[in-house]
Amino acid sequence: MGLIVQKFGGTSVGNVERINNVANRVIEEVEHGNQVVVVVSAMGKTTDKLVEMAKEISSTSSKREMDMLLATGEQVTIGLLSMALLQKGHEAISFTGWQAGVRTESVHGNARIMDIDTLKIKKQLEMGKIAVVAGFQGMTADGEITTLGRGGSDTTAVALAAALSADRCDIYTDVTGVFTTDPRYIKGARKLKSVSYDEMLELANLGAGVLHPRAVEFAKNFQIPLEVRSSIEKETGTLIEEEATMEQSLIVRGIAFEDKITRVTIFGLPGTSGTLSGIFTLLAKNQINVDIIIQSITDEQTTNLSFSIKTDDLEETLDVLEHSKDKAGFDRVETESKLAKVSIVGSGMVSNPGVAAEMFEVLSDSGVQIKMVSTSEIKVSTVIIAEHMVEAVEALHVAFRLDERAAVQALGGR
Repeated sequence: MGLIVQKFGGTSVGNVERINNVANRVIEEVEHGNQVVVVVSAMGKTTDKLVEMAKEISSTSSKREMDMLLATGEQVTIGLLSMALLQKGHEAISFTGWQAGVRTESVHGNARIMDIDTLKIKKQLEMGKIAVVAGFQGMTADGEITTLGRGGSDTTAVALAAALSADRCDIYTDVTGVFTTDPRYIKGARKLKSVSYDEMLELANLGAGVLHPRAVEFAKNFQIPLEVRSSIEKETGTLIEEEATMEQSLIVRGIAFEDKITRVTIFGLPGTSGTLSGIFTLLAKNQINVDIIIQSITDEQTTNLSFSIKTDDLEETLDVLEHSKDKAGFDRVETESKLAKVSIVGSGMVSNPGVAAEMFEVLSDSGVQIKMVSTSEIKVSTVIIAEHMVEAVEALHVAFRLDERAAVQALGGR
C-alpha cells in the first residue's frame, strides 16, 4: 500500500459533473490499494468572483478580511467532493486548512507554510478514509486564518506530501502536462516528458502557471516525486525530478512569459553604502516582489535604480516609496507599464555559451526592443513591450528548436 497525494485545480472541480469525475479519479487510486489525500481548489472562478464582490464594497479591503472571505471557496469544494465520494461508497472526510494542521506565518494574502501537524489526517487514513483537504489556506499560531496566494493549493499538496512522507504527489490540471511554452498562445508548443526541479522552479517563477513556485521548492527540498497530469485525459503527464532524463540535447527546454509588468526607476539616490539594501528591505517588508534590477551610477554622489514589478503591485510600491522619500533621499520616481517579461530556461545553458546572444539576436531580428535583462545559470529573462510578447515567444520557440518537428530532429528522430 502506498500513500498518494492528489491535487485538483479550480477548472477540474468547476461544476458537479467535474467533481464527480474527480471522485472517480480518486477512487481509481484507492482501488489500486493506496491511501489517498486529496487537495482541492475553489470551484472554477469562485475566487475571482469573491474578489470582485469585495472590490464592489471597498477598493482597500482589509487583508485579514479578504483571507476570511477567500478561504470559503475551498470549503465548498471539500464538502461537495466528500459527499460525492460517500455517495459512490467510499469513506471520506473533509478538512479545512486549519483542521488539517497547516500552520503558516502571520502574513495575510501570501503566507508561507511553516509546519503541518498531520496527526488528524493520519488517524483518518488509518481508519481507511479518504482525506479531502482545502488547499490555499492555513492558520497562524494565534488562530488567524491565512491564505497562501495564487496557486497556493499546489503548495498545500506538496507540503502535505512531504509532511506525510507520501510516495508521490500528482498535480491534476486542465492541461496534460508541462509544455515548452503556453499552448494557448503558441500552436507549436509540445508536452515535455520530464523537467528538472531547477528548470521547473525557474519556469514557475517566470510566469508559467502550471505549478506554483513554492510547490516546486517543497518538492525539490524533500525530493517528492511530482507529476503534472490532466484531470480529464487519462495519459502520462510530465515528471518533475532532480535531473530530467529526456531531451537532454535541447539546450533550452522551455519559454515562460507574463504581461502586466512595470519598470520602476528611482532617480537621484545617494551613492552611500546601505542605500540599496534600505530600499529593497522596505519593499520586502511590504510583501512587494522585485524582479530584474539595474543600477546605474551617475556620479560619485548619486545613483539611479531601476527594477521590475508586477503592475498589480504598482500602487502599493509608489505609496511605500513616497512615504520613504525623505529618509531615502532620492529625487523622483518614474514608471513604465504595459511591459512583459519573456524568459528562456534550460539546464543545458550552463555548458553552452552564446545562448543569451542568440536570444538577443532573435529578438532584434523580430524588431523587439529589449528594455531590461536578467540572467542566471539556466535562464535569461528580458523585459519588452507587452504588445510584442507573443511575437517574441513564437520567434524564440522556433529558433531554439522547441516546436514539435524541430525537437524530433534535434533528438535524432526519436
